[in-house]
Amino acid sequence: MTTPMDQNLLGGTPPTYLPDDPAPRTELADGTDPYVVAAAHPTSSLAWATLADLAYEDDRVVESYAYARVGYHRGLDLLRRNGWKGHGPVPWEHEPNRGFLRCLHALARAAAAIGEDDEATRCTLFLRDSSAAAAAALEG
Repeated sequence: MTTPMDQNLLGGTPPTYLPDDPAPRTELADGTDPYVVAAAHPTSSLAWATLADLAYEDDRVVESYAYARVGYHRGLDLLRRNGWKGHGPVPWEHEPNRGFLRCLHALARAAAAIGEDDEATRCTLFLRDSSAAAAAALEG
């Protein structure tokens, strides 16, 4: 799934596209409790991102941090299994990448809220380096 915008003519790192796993996305869209979705699909960064967002909205920042960290690490595992070498684009435009990118944003947000400034900065920069579109969409 390469488009002209994804091609780096200077020979940079190619973008990583995670495989689609529509079940968690469909279940969440259908209104299934996110706790049920995360339990049924524990490798889904999208399920963890949803839990992180809900906890953050409810002022449960430490829980949000924990959910985001789980989803972030699950996403890193999946990225690595799909050819990612620790850097390079993770396009927001590819929907299966969004769970990981949302977890990365949620981790930065929660880290900032609990005073983990170094981690907040690292995650914010990682998000922006991975996908400017994700940063724009998620950071507002």
